[in-house]
Amino acid sequence: MSFLAASRLGASRRAFTPLVAGFHTSAPAKLATPAPDAPPAPKPKLLKTFQIYRWNPDKPQEKPFLQKFEVDLNACGPMVLDAIIKIKNEIDPTLTFRRSCREGICGSCSMNINGGNTLACLSRIDRDPSKVTKIYPLPHTYVVKDLVPDLTQFYKQYKSIEPFLKQKTPAPERENLQSIADRKKLDGLYECILCACCSTSCPSYWWNSDKYLGPAVLMQAYRWMIDSRDHFGAERREALQDPFSVYRCHTIMNCARTCPKGLNPGLAIAEIKKDMALDG
Repeated sequence: MSFLAASRLGASRRAFTPLVAGFHTSAPAKLATPAPDAPPAPKPKLLKTFQIYRWNPDKPQEKPFLQKFEVDLNACGPMVLDAIIKIKNEIDPTLTFRRSCREGICGSCSMNINGGNTLACLSRIDRDPSKVTKIYPLPHTYVVKDLVPDLTQFYKQYKSIEPFLKQKTPAPERENLQSIADRKKLDGLYECILCACCSTSCPSYWWNSDKYLGPAVLMQAYRWMIDSRDHFGAERREALQDPFSVYRCHTIMNCARTCPKGLNPGLAIAEIKKDMALDG
């Protein structure tokens, strides 16, 4: 290496070395770190008393009773179903009830809350701690356990109305179309979720549940009678021509008042009666 090249290389190294040394040895500037957010202050407990119907078929010698539970509403969701789930998860895992969708679609969590049949997932908790919330299974049904009603008869009656399209001509190869007007006739009927709140609030159904079909099933029957795609409307009405199936309805209208979906089974029953009268 020539003297000139060596001199240039040395100068380059001397020029570069302080930068490297400075980069590695200089003390890093300290950045101010923000103070961590203080955790939110815990909410004070807001204890609400729930009295829940209990009965265990494995202990038939014990009579049904109301069991008291206290739930902190500030650590619980807003709906009665939230409280029941919290009780089962954190207090008493033996508490038995039905639930599924938690948004008023499946009808599983129907029960009697403070004297009215409704869905626990749609029933908001009264946040007044001085008021006790009482929860029972649906009235006038056999109880499987705790808040679980036996709906065997209810679904047997639903099956009896043949809740599906029946046609006298071959089914179309593709869509089974209907007009907008005909489709609109089904509004207020097809939304029924078979929660049985209406039927178990009906005194006529309490007295004659073995023969009277009840508001929920009759509203479903009417839904198929007026469907423009169904060809057996007259036959469906003929099957109900007896003293009990329809005519035990006395228009008490508990069904419309209690329906958690805002439907009117009493109106559907009235339409069935009218159509049956016109059939002669």
